[in-house]
Amino acid sequence: MVRIVDKTSRRNSILSATVHTYLNNAQPISSEILADDFGLSSATVRNVFAELEETGYLTHPHTSAGRVPTDKGYRYYVDFLMSEIQLLEEEKRTIIDEYKNKLGTLEDALEKTSQIIAQISHCTGIVSLLEWKDKLFYKGLSYVLEQPEFQNAQKIKMLVELLEEKKELLAILNRSFNEPVKIYIGSEIECPLIQDTCSLIVSNYNKKNRQKGKLVILGPRRMNYDSLIPALEFISEMLNKTLDQIE
Repeated sequence: MVRIVDKTSRRNSILSATVHTYLNNAQPISSEILADDFGLSSATVRNVFAELEETGYLTHPHTSAGRVPTDKGYRYYVDFLMSEIQLLEEEKRTIIDEYKNKLGTLEDALEKTSQIIAQISHCTGIVSLLEWKDKLFYKGLSYVLEQPEFQNAQKIKMLVELLEEKKELLAILNRSFNEPVKIYIGSEIECPLIQDTCSLIVSNYNKKNRQKGKLVILGPRRMNYDSLIPALEFISEMLNKTLDQIE
């Protein structure tokens, strides 16, 4: 009996598995790592890797034969995920509990939210307010600096500069979008200071249905998008409810 192979489906599955595995271990992915999971030979997986590299979804560091995702590879992974992801009830409860303490002022609520984003994401949590054109609340920079992508002093300097100077970051955050959550991966950020290393997950928040500002997860391109995208969307919902109770 002739076995019919859906090569497109197999290629997409291997791409998703490569990105997912790299998100978790930050090491280039070899064909041997995935071969057993797919019931394929290492040579077959290497051939698929070569196709994915030729089409721009994967690349490989010069010092390793393993592959890592490109911005295009991350983008496929995120777009593939968007129809499937949802926040676990346990994670929702954690976020709800964080908002139980009374927050008397707008500033208290925004500062608390940046802290919640950082704690949930283990990345940098940022909150902007459109009315305060030069003000940002951010927490969790240390989380990002612990990641292997930021062991280079120059990359640390550029990230700190972006947060402290604010103007360029605010220009990025204030871009309009219609989706509940907008994801900028690497070069999509269009900011030389961080586009080689970072991604941004951005959501709007409102008070009494009037847009107030943006909530942001800033972290390495190698983020756990599948949990962080719904988490930020839920935090936005909780902040909206909190702000509606603040005069």
